[in-house]
Amino acid sequence: MREQELRGLVAEVKDGTLSRRSFVQRMVALGLTAPMATMMLAHHGVAMAQPSSAYTPTKAGGGGPLKLLFWQAPTLLNPHFAVGTKDQEGSRLFYEPLAGWDPEGNMVPILAAEVPSRENGGLAADGMSVTWKLKRGVKWHDGKPFTADDVVFTWKYASNPETAAVTSGSYIDVVTEKIDDHTVVVKFKKATPFWGDAFVAALGQIIPKHLFEDYIGAKSRDAPTNLKPVGTGPYRFVEFKPGDIVRGERNPDYHRPNRPFFDTVEMKGGGDAVSAARAVLQTGEFDYAWNTQVEDEVLLRMEAGGKGRTMITEGGDIEFIQLQTCDPWTEIDGERASLKAPHPIMTDKAVRQAIGLLVDRTSIQKFIYGRTGVATPNFLTNPKQFRSAKATWEFNAEKAAQLLESAGWKRGADGVRAKDGKRLKFVFQTSINAPRQKTQAIIKQACQRAGIDLELKSVVGSVFFSSDVANPDTYTKFYCDMQMFTTTMTQPDAERFMNQYCSWEAATKENKWQGRNIVRWRSEDYDRLFRAGQGELDPVKRAALFVQMNDLVIADGHVMGVVNRPKTAAVINKLKTNVSGWDNSLWLIGEWFREA
Repeated sequence: MREQELRGLVAEVKDGTLSRRSFVQRMVALGLTAPMATMMLAHHGVAMAQPSSAYTPTKAGGGGPLKLLFWQAPTLLNPHFAVGTKDQEGSRLFYEPLAGWDPEGNMVPILAAEVPSRENGGLAADGMSVTWKLKRGVKWHDGKPFTADDVVFTWKYASNPETAAVTSGSYIDVVTEKIDDHTVVVKFKKATPFWGDAFVAALGQIIPKHLFEDYIGAKSRDAPTNLKPVGTGPYRFVEFKPGDIVRGERNPDYHRPNRPFFDTVEMKGGGDAVSAARAVLQTGEFDYAWNTQVEDEVLLRMEAGGKGRTMITEGGDIEFIQLQTCDPWTEIDGERASLKAPHPIMTDKAVRQAIGLLVDRTSIQKFIYGRTGVATPNFLTNPKQFRSAKATWEFNAEKAAQLLESAGWKRGADGVRAKDGKRLKFVFQTSINAPRQKTQAIIKQACQRAGIDLELKSVVGSVFFSSDVANPDTYTKFYCDMQMFTTTMTQPDAERFMNQYCSWEAATKENKWQGRNIVRWRSEDYDRLFRAGQGELDPVKRAALFVQMNDLVIADGHVMGVVNRPKTAAVINKLKTNVSGWDNSLWLIGEWFREA
């Protein structure tokens, strides 16, 4: 579209002759994502959305307890060390970012006074900076004022390599400067099409300078506030037992009027997804159960009781399989799965291709996930403009066997194939919940038909997703041959999501296994495409680059999508939430309330 035509459409939005929704729909038809279209409006001076909800309470408090059930319980409450979604969610009870993403993918202000736009002076015309104006009168839970100093400090903290923050990728390539007590500017090294990363949503939670400044860098893990958060959010910290329970109480000084509705909040951990769903849908013991990864048939039976409903929220989360690129059984310099030691068998592409043919996605969707999963071979699945049409999948055990045979992998007396003294016997791990164990079983049975022996390993979720660097069974260490889990897409843009395969993000002992490239896959072509995508201002060309990245990593075979997983939660009937598929589920928990 020519610039003159675009300006004409923007002018129609400004004067009310064209709705924002119609503009976004037209831009989506041209290949943009809806969030990029709304950000384009902001760039041309049209104010972006404000937080929206059907919130009806006329005063804060009075709602009694809000009981949340997270069967994967938080293990720490510092959002910048949150290697798993559970830790992000736990932190989000107390901490807030400058802005978040609503269910439609619109950016909405939280600690910011407004969303930056060309009209309010927040967005530079050259794409080199964004200026944030901060909300005034906000206090930390200990009564100290929230200011620009806290925002600048959060940038320094997360970008310091010795801090080893999992959020570092959002901060290392920007510079954040204080203009005054309530204004900061984020400067980019080059024109940046997606500026809504640093300080936004799950990765953007602001921490207080006065409590963390003595623990920046190498001492970051020693901060008492890692376990006793002091934030700006709707709830104040009361109690935390890692792996068990988090308790908070209503923040009487919360900066949004008449909120929160609930007097206390409890995030209970433990158990499994089935028991969590049952505690809401059948017994009504809890108000909300997170991530009810349960066979759809079971959920439907539970819903028949009439006490609650299954809430399904579309997003970009993907249940997928990783095939290790490094040797998990050999230790080098005190580190297994070292970048210095390639995997002795998975380096054979024929083996990877064979395993790909042995994942029966159709059956996995039909008999396990139902409404709660859509079969896909891709890693990047949403928004739809980033979805590749190139990748396909096929389930064919006979073809897999032929492929292995042609590559020299011959069956032994026990039926397991071998070559050059190496046997196709692998350890396949995931966390404990019924759909994953059933998926493992389906894949194991197919592999046996082709001559591959899988040893199935199931790890308790609180261990598998632990942020404890001494724990050998975390998914980030990946001390096995294959593993499966869901990675969440916490913003409606592909850049942060796809940095999981950049070479510099490899999870290693040096970065305390905090790098996001857990499979340790490396490709110069991928790195080149990613860097190009970071600076491409044309949204159609930019989307095409990320599609190419998906195709490159999928074609190599170390990564394979299983099902796209919308967020699934069990909710008691009268509870009103605003869960977003592009942010944490608790992104705006101060808006939740219970109908009378």
